[in-house]
Amino acid sequence: MINENIKDLIDKAIKARKNAYAPYSKYKVGAALLTASGKIYTGCNIENSAYSPTVCAERTAFFKAVSEGEKDFLKMALVCGYDDNIKLCTPCGVCLQVMAEFCKEDFEIITAVNYDEYKIYKFKDLLPYAFNLK
Repeated sequence: MINENIKDLIDKAIKARKNAYAPYSKYKVGAALLTASGKIYTGCNIENSAYSPTVCAERTAFFKAVSEGEKDFLKMALVCGYDDNIKLCTPCGVCLQVMAEFCKEDFEIITAVNYDEYKIYKFKDLLPYAFNLK
């Protein structure tokens, strides 16, 4: 049975994905980030025709949270895919490096298709040699 905390994050990531702006790649991503204070910040990917200004859903959620004063994070859920073709995914290298700035090694990254199909990674398993000042 799925943990209610994880279910809530997956729900919020699914909803955030609906706001994605991805006219070029058609690859839509929604993210939901849980802070230690219990708040959840969501994000979606936002593309741009120049590509380099494009921002991923994960970074959108982190930057929203940090801009509100949050800096202690527990876990994040991701829902990714083209149209209705949702697949398990992991954050890109840039997003993982942003996470390295704020997350502990045991930070959980939940990638989900739905409540029945999801996988949980520890941050340290996705970026074991992160560059940071810690």
